[in-house]
Amino acid sequence: MTGKELLLKALHNEKTDKTPWVPFVGCHAASLINKTATEFLKSKKLMVEGVGKAIEKYKPDGIPVAFDLQIEAEILGCQLNWADDNPPAVTTHPLAEGVSLDELSIPGPEDGRFPVVLDATRELVAKHPDVAFYGLITGPFTLALHLLGPNIFMAMYDDVEGIKKIMEFCKDVAVKAAEYYIEAGCDIVAIVDPMTSQIGPDHFAEFVTPYVTPIFDAIREKGKLSSFFVCGHAQANIEEMCKTGPNNISIDENIQLAFVKEICEKYDISFGGNMQLTIVLLFGTTDDCMRNAMDCMTVGGNKGFILAPGCDIPYATPPENLEIVAQLVNDPYQQEIAKTIAIKQSDPEKNLDMSDYGKLDKVVIDVITLDSEACAPCQYMVESVKAVVPEFEDLVIWREHKIKEPDSVDFMTGMMVRNIPTICIDGEIVFVSRIPARDEMISAIQNQINKKLRRNLKRYSGEIILLGGGCDACEETKKNIEKAVKELGVQLPVNVVSDDEQIVAFGVESTPAIVTIQKAVKSSGTIPKVEVIKEWIKDMRL
Repeated sequence: MTGKELLLKALHNEKTDKTPWVPFVGCHAASLINKTATEFLKSKKLMVEGVGKAIEKYKPDGIPVAFDLQIEAEILGCQLNWADDNPPAVTTHPLAEGVSLDELSIPGPEDGRFPVVLDATRELVAKHPDVAFYGLITGPFTLALHLLGPNIFMAMYDDVEGIKKIMEFCKDVAVKAAEYYIEAGCDIVAIVDPMTSQIGPDHFAEFVTPYVTPIFDAIREKGKLSSFFVCGHAQANIEEMCKTGPNNISIDENIQLAFVKEICEKYDISFGGNMQLTIVLLFGTTDDCMRNAMDCMTVGGNKGFILAPGCDIPYATPPENLEIVAQLVNDPYQQEIAKTIAIKQSDPEKNLDMSDYGKLDKVVIDVITLDSEACAPCQYMVESVKAVVPEFEDLVIWREHKIKEPDSVDFMTGMMVRNIPTICIDGEIVFVSRIPARDEMISAIQNQINKKLRRNLKRYSGEIILLGGGCDACEETKKNIEKAVKELGVQLPVNVVSDDEQIVAFGVESTPAIVTIQKAVKSSGTIPKVEVIKEWIKDMRL
């Protein structure tokens, strides 16, 4: 049995002798041929080369041709911000900027970047007949949000009929896009609609189901199979997703695989997921990847389950982490080894003590994301914060923590955040996988400002000076300072002085030494602990 036959059998929710493997290789394919995401997504030649390289290395049963949810939006007038290691991000919303819906027309197969992806599909299908190819289309709700912007959430209450007209248009776009991919040779069409994770089951039934169901019907009429892919904390919507009639539900690590399995079995629908993108595939070891894949396979079972990462594989994911998964699914001996690998424990030295976080300085807003340049829900959650922060002038600061970066993973763990995207205000989790309305965001910030005023907290000002540089003790001291600043949530620059004459001027005899803004030497020749440095920072009140 070919990999393609194996995958199609699973998509029909039948038992399989082994687990089908579908790595969602998007821009990561560009890294395999040393090209940027921008170069890759604009070139048929590079797309064929990169996906071909992924097929060679990762031995997939199925694979997407392109993972880019901005193709349709770009054709319809959205401006994009391109990046070297991510798909482009939508930066403008035509329907919010004076363009009327009547001015938009359904894209044709020759419009925008459709020819690039469709021509690449035809060539890849011809070169790799034993692999099933996915055509990924932007779900109607996500496309509607691209066109209208975050105002769509308020409009769902204030302009119901207007939103339904937009959804009808976006449904028609998706039906045609599915047709183009099927004609180019795709075996499966996946509707990727991540922004539906931001609404509840009632709104899903009203604003998504009537427009997604006809797309799946159209795919079925063409004799092809379908998948409904929603990333984010969409657990409450899984049953509604099943009711729309796809052949498969695909989810990310925000949702327990066992829960999805139970719901999908009820509707006789296959399911897929949900390897951890960042902690395991991007930052983990090959052992971590084997264990995580084996855990998914154990829960998924041998009927209708497809092993896949939770979303688009990050650009910089080490190839060996995906290669080991490919070996695992094809080798029962490797599976026995994987069962014996201990679950990796967190490093206690990296754990952050966040007990004092948010009690000092300005109101601090932390947005924990996968990456706002690559994840639509993350992008719009970041935008919801950026839009209101100027209202508070210098009373509020905000930061994005992209968990594609190791420090951000540590921060996420320290804040006890379990789902992304999430907004925390002064260390408290406030909005989880839900984009707040403008008034809601303003109210949450104002409430925190009022709390600070009641506590009569003083603002901090100044800096910490580290005397010394280059030695191991100096580097360790610098790390402790940075960790103390991070755990307190303050905006406090750390300046390193390594010039001998300047160091002598402070009157210290040995380094590393720490000096506060009051020019008081706090340590000399020792490596103070993080807890001690935090107390010094607390004393820096003017």
